[in-house]
Amino acid sequence: MANDAMTPGVKRYVDAVTEFIFVEDAPQKADIIFVPGSPDPRHAVRAAELYCERYAPYVLPSGRFSRTEGRFAGLKPEWAQHYPGPFQTEWDFLRTVLIKHGVPEENILREDQATYTWENARFSRRLTDAMGLEIRRAILCTKPWHARRALMYYQAAYPDTEFLLCPAHGYRADRDNWYASAYGRERVLGEVLRLGGQAEEVFTMMVQQSGGDIR
Repeated sequence: MANDAMTPGVKRYVDAVTEFIFVEDAPQKADIIFVPGSPDPRHAVRAAELYCERYAPYVLPSGRFSRTEGRFAGLKPEWAQHYPGPFQTEWDFLRTVLIKHGVPEENILREDQATYTWENARFSRRLTDAMGLEIRRAILCTKPWHARRALMYYQAAYPDTEFLLCPAHGYRADRDNWYASAYGRERVLGEVLRLGGQAEEVFTMMVQQSGGDIR
């Protein structure tokens, strides 16, 4: 169904979900580019593009493997032919993608223990603190439908940092088409459900970090 063929009520709902989930900013000069863990290379390719355009001096991919899998499960065939591996962790895979697309190895930081998004954010903060890096502005490269949830977690881990969301594109579920397929609806509405279940704890922590009081 095309957006302009929807009834007004359905269109308002779709537009509200789209604006909430698909966060995107124009890139600006930053201190670092963050890449949450994934066996999909596209958001790491986007990070490499931004690095090569000199938006930031470091790229920090993060990830061991999915805690539900308990191991690095491998790549889809269309990616495996470009990145043959083998890979033990998501970080190892994303590092290979970044190097292939022009990021020098010495400018790729290492976080290879995280198993889900909140750990990607927290463990990245632990690493940058240990290195003495001050992260005043950061670029966050994600899948398009993962942008809002990733932002919530990274902002909680870096409460004083300005984040710019620069997701990759070219997915079957993007801001202009997610509602038109079962695949897109599953991905995007699944994010709405995850945010509903996970947001209270993180939001409470963020308010408390800023000196607020939630009762």
